[in-house]
Amino acid sequence: MPSLQSVISCLSDYDPSALPVAQANAIIGNVVEPVRGTEQLAIRAALDRVLAEDVISPIDVPAHDNSAMDGYAFASAALASQATDVVLEVIGTAYAGNTYDVAPAAGQAVRIMTGAVMPASCDTVVPQEFVEVQAGGNQIRFAANAVRAGDNRRLRGEDLARGQAALSAGRILQPADLGLLASLGVAEIKVRRRLRVAFFSTGDELRSIGDPLDPGCVYDSNRYTLHGMLRRLNVELIDMGVVRDDPAALEAAFRSACENADAIITSGGVSVGEADYTKQIMAKLGDVTFWKIAMRPGRPMAFGRIASNGREAMLFGLPGNPVAVMVTFYHFVRAALHRQMGANVPPLPMMRVRSVAAIRKKPGRTEYQRGILAPAAEGGWEVRITGQQGSGVLRSMSEANCFIVLAHEQDTVAAGDTVDVMLFDGLI
Repeated sequence: MPSLQSVISCLSDYDPSALPVAQANAIIGNVVEPVRGTEQLAIRAALDRVLAEDVISPIDVPAHDNSAMDGYAFASAALASQATDVVLEVIGTAYAGNTYDVAPAAGQAVRIMTGAVMPASCDTVVPQEFVEVQAGGNQIRFAANAVRAGDNRRLRGEDLARGQAALSAGRILQPADLGLLASLGVAEIKVRRRLRVAFFSTGDELRSIGDPLDPGCVYDSNRYTLHGMLRRLNVELIDMGVVRDDPAALEAAFRSACENADAIITSGGVSVGEADYTKQIMAKLGDVTFWKIAMRPGRPMAFGRIASNGREAMLFGLPGNPVAVMVTFYHFVRAALHRQMGANVPPLPMMRVRSVAAIRKKPGRTEYQRGILAPAAEGGWEVRITGQQGSGVLRSMSEANCFIVLAHEQDTVAAGDTVDVMLFDGLI
């Protein structure tokens, strides 16, 4: 694995005291590597797991030319030979799951059901609703322009050809993928092992739910938001609780996390001037850098790799404020964990929508305002902020359905201006 310091040394404009969001993500992407372990799973157990290798189709899908609907199969030459209406003799019926062994001659057709194998010599299906049945069901008539040659026929292998990649390595398997695998007769697949992630909060002022709330203390919300965000990634969780500001306790927690997990996420203890030992222990145990990222909220962050007793783990030290924890997780940690999982996940799309009101902004930092996206009265979409945007106002995340993303060099937004919006749906 490349060392963090070797990656940083290649950057001529690296400034840990004012690091742009894009540069921080580029550094993280260059350091984090996928886990190597794999396991074989039945497809029923593979939902949301990361595919470890391409799945190659062992068959053609569909396996035969077949009908796309209920109707009548015939040779398309009949369309050219009859100028107005086409009249054909019906000589039999082809059902799905069976073959029809008689090849219709010129002027003949076969009643056919959806999914049935196309009879020999037939290349076109006219839907039954376009047809007038005559002569007690033994003859059909339809307009010559009702269909074109080749209509309503599914070709052998048009969905997947034998030997073609049906699913690519790195895909997070969705319900449709499981159905696709089943349609190929694939019962088991190889997936990456689940990523193990340890997380804990630091601070003497934190209390867990159920503990008495002493003066000057607060309940620890960060572990609960981290737990929820990590559950959405389908990783194996190691919740280590609240660790007090004590060198021995912190070092023991970091070592235990490192020896049992692939990644470690902490909240609190990475700000400048913090009166605790978290940063010291992080630096002692590995290749870690401390950043002031040019963003709001979530400026302080630690990133690197620590080691203990021959084991290594990626480390993400997040701020202590609740909103800052969520913002830094979504815009740095989430993508890094996907990379560690071996998952190929494209960036989430942005929408350009109208801002209902002005939004104050200083150039030189990226801001993630919490917004509410809604249909505009005149059509289209509009967005407004949720209200107070302080990094401790967790309610702003609960009420929002999107981030309003204000770019690094962007200035104040006027009412009516368009802004970039990242929907929570798909992110959260």
